[in-house]
Amino acid sequence: MAVIVKNKQAGFEYKIVEEFEAGLVLFGQEVKSIKSHHISLKGAFVSVKNGEAWLKKMHIPLYSKASAQSAQNYNPDRDRKLLLGRREISYLSSKTNEKGLTIIPISVYTTRRLIKVKIALVKGKRKFDKRETIKKRDVQRNIMRKLKNF
Repeated sequence: MAVIVKNKQAGFEYKIVEEFEAGLVLFGQEVKSIKSHHISLKGAFVSVKNGEAWLKKMHIPLYSKASAQSAQNYNPDRDRKLLLGRREISYLSSKTNEKGLTIIPISVYTTRRLIKVKIALVKGKRKFDKRETIKKRDVQRNIMRKLKNF
């Protein structure tokens, strides 16, 4: 499993409740662009409509060696369908109706030759929660430094 891109702000901005693995429906040039690490998860989120899950606002730029014909109609921010089971989709749909829960992509990675996305059901953190996270991280860093010096 080779991680292509991670959503670094996800752990800081949100508290992760539950994680899921999903496949992506992509065009050939999008696959090549992703495998060359040209992808952005900034601002991306998952929406569930009519029994289907869609990944929105994930930016995949045009592959540099793509033909001119395919470049004409290409939209880098188009909605992409997620491949999830029927039960997972209904579960996520019911959970997003609850107050304060949303679904965001955590990372994009390859398994064998397939491109997968790890999505998470998350709850937004408040400012004092973020400060607490920073404090814990600093304490852990200081502990590791002191153990290293022994």
